[in-house]
Amino acid sequence: MFRQPDSILALVPPCSSLFLEGVEEEKRCCPAMSRYSLRNLLDWMYGGVDPSFAGNGGPECAAFLSGQQRLLESLVFLTIGVVEILLSLWKLRQLHFRELDGHLLEQPQPRQESLGKNVLLVVLCLIFGLEVGFKFATRTVIYLLNPCHVVTMMQIFLLACPPCRIAMILFRLQMHMLNGALLALLFPVVNTRLLPFEMEIYYIQHVMLYVVPIYLLQKGGIYTPEPLCNFWWALLSTGLMFVYHFSILQILGLVTEVNLNNMLCPAVSDPFYGPWYRIWASGHQTVMTMAHGKLVILLFHSAVPIFKCSLDLLRLPAKKID
Repeated sequence: MFRQPDSILALVPPCSSLFLEGVEEEKRCCPAMSRYSLRNLLDWMYGGVDPSFAGNGGPECAAFLSGQQRLLESLVFLTIGVVEILLSLWKLRQLHFRELDGHLLEQPQPRQESLGKNVLLVVLCLIFGLEVGFKFATRTVIYLLNPCHVVTMMQIFLLACPPCRIAMILFRLQMHMLNGALLALLFPVVNTRLLPFEMEIYYIQHVMLYVVPIYLLQKGGIYTPEPLCNFWWALLSTGLMFVYHFSILQILGLVTEVNLNNMLCPAVSDPFYGPWYRIWASGHQTVMTMAHGKLVILLFHSAVPIFKCSLDLLRLPAKKID
């Protein structure tokens, strides 16, 4: 376990006193280098995670599930995730190569980026920069691996990247990864956000996760979603989320005893709190991933005609009364 960075030095045998003395001498001679030692890097990553907060991490959180149950769940959902990824990729290769090339050809080469896109990019970078600053200030940088932060980084890339095939793929994937933002707004976990304006940034960032896709949807072209009857992109997003959670997040969580996206123990606001919370979460998140992105697209296409009609009514000239 790397829960305590100091424990790494315990692995050095007692006969290595000369080595330790050499390290201390090097620290005195090169203080700048000691600042970037393994101990300091680990302290930046998760040294500020306080296990006393419920659902934050620690030995009790890591032992919430038995090893046998955790292993069985991981094998099942990793298998499901890999099958979903392979199946959806196979279908998308058959269905969407012509569609991708068609959108790329239809998309005009912009002479310069629109003002709205640049402003939105600056605002999102400032918000995410503040969040990163809070993570460094509280020594909880490891939380930047949570899916909502990953989706924020994807959206920053979409706003900064010119229209291309990769941008279209990322756009369609992140459209089906927004259900995490909805859960974060409905069941916020803010009991560890103690710095000034830290809680406000939490809500602003998750609201921005909806603002960016809606803005890109109205631009069209490369940012055109798949048909509503096509669920292969949603299935691909579901499989990627399963693999990401039950491999990367869970392994790092067990090593550091940090509850990354509630892979070790349930959140304090989890309505399915209990030993089967991960099975419940995998079920309802699969349904949400498959349906939430489609619902956002449907609401957008339904709202656009109403918005345009309202603008046309406002622009109608008033009749002159004699």
